[in-house]
Amino acid sequence: MELDKIHLRGMRFVGYHGTRPEERSLGQQFVVDLTLFLDLQVAGRTDDLQQTVDYSQVHQRTRQIVEGEPLQLTEAVAERIAAAVLADHPRVQAVQVQVTKPWVRLEDTILDGSVVEIVRRRG
Repeated sequence: MELDKIHLRGMRFVGYHGTRPEERSLGQQFVVDLTLFLDLQVAGRTDDLQQTVDYSQVHQRTRQIVEGEPLQLTEAVAERIAAAVLADHPRVQAVQVQVTKPWVRLEDTILDGSVVEIVRRRG
């Protein structure tokens, strides 16, 4: 049986992650999209927040990571978010994390963005 999903899309934060000095000093926007995989049947039947995941907690924890300690790689930001979601929310069986860094400059070209997407499972 496939698990149910909760999608959190378009969480925007300013972080200081990157390998270039200007990324670490000026900061830039990061957009985070999450998909949480879990069984939502009991929550749907009981209308009980305790049987699901409180989106506000996931949002706050994601904000702490993106706005927190500067890291070099977007991959490291995604890994920390995935680990936190799984650690903080035992009902979540897997999490898909997508971190977008808009407007990436590569030499004389500006891309719409770079995206790192990972999936981590419990256990």
